[in-house]
Amino acid sequence: MKTRFAFAGFRHGHVFDLLAGAAASPEIEIVAACEEDEAARNALPEAIRARITHTSIEAMLAEVPSDVVVVGDYYGKRGSIAIAALKAGRHVIADKPLCTSLEELDEIERLSKEKGLAVGLQLDLRDNVNLLALRKVLAEGTIGEVVTVLVTAQHPLNLGVRPGWYFEEGKHGGTINDIGIHAFDILPWLTGHRLTEVLAARDWNAKATQYPHFKESAQLMAKLANGAGVLADFSYLAPTILGFKDPFYWQIACHGTNGVAVTGANANGVRVTTDTDETPREIPAEPKVSRRYLTDFLLTLQGRESEAALTTAQVLAASREALQAQAATQAHG
Repeated sequence: MKTRFAFAGFRHGHVFDLLAGAAASPEIEIVAACEEDEAARNALPEAIRARITHTSIEAMLAEVPSDVVVVGDYYGKRGSIAIAALKAGRHVIADKPLCTSLEELDEIERLSKEKGLAVGLQLDLRDNVNLLALRKVLAEGTIGEVVTVLVTAQHPLNLGVRPGWYFEEGKHGGTINDIGIHAFDILPWLTGHRLTEVLAARDWNAKATQYPHFKESAQLMAKLANGAGVLADFSYLAPTILGFKDPFYWQIACHGTNGVAVTGANANGVRVTTDTDETPREIPAEPKVSRRYLTDFLLTLQGRESEAALTTAQVLAASREALQAQAATQAHG
């Protein structure tokens, strides 16, 4: 029997990848789709607009039997949708971020545990072939114990291209929660050490000056369980045209007790230099994988969470760390 998916919101392009993955999976049946915002609904590509069955999420939950609700509305609305879905007995998988407040996350976690329901998140950096290679390098101990991690995750601001709700107060929820959620997920996955403390975090408005409340620049300092230090930049400052092809797009440098390993989403493998190397070594990228977040979510639904790399507990933990870091920015205007 196929797993029945119902889609709630199409306000960010990421959800279209999840829609494509669900449509292509022999294990999934898409039984309903809702977009409540009329303008957003009318702007959808015809192939997706034709799939819309409801204009009310509440009605969709009441009228259509489903196993999973996919949450893809604007960020500030996602928490309430996830909570409603869990209360209705549905599993939830969302584009990141899951929600924009710790209060919402507390309720999502409570309902998930109380009802035995899974929560998934579209954390697709785990699919990146270069980060997979970096993970292997670190696991093999090639550079010794990780001591520092430097992360740059510069994104283009793309004013006029990004959804307009990004720049409406109360709908975005913060740059660290938006972009940084990926780092809170992949750092333990890469290094084997969970993040234990955010030492400092700051966000501010520098480029999107016509929207002074939108703080597109964000940085933080944190610590991993082994004492390693993390410095990260999660800003919307990448050059406009180069955009997501910029070399600083998810570039990660790990210095260890025996060398350094550097790669990025747009790199060609991993550059490793140990204490005994006269020149850097190039480690090839790993084989391509796709939508591991969806595969892991389905494994969880099948009672095979032990086989999943990304679990409900990890999704909730990364979401909590991102929201706590976002909240920490209030002390550093």
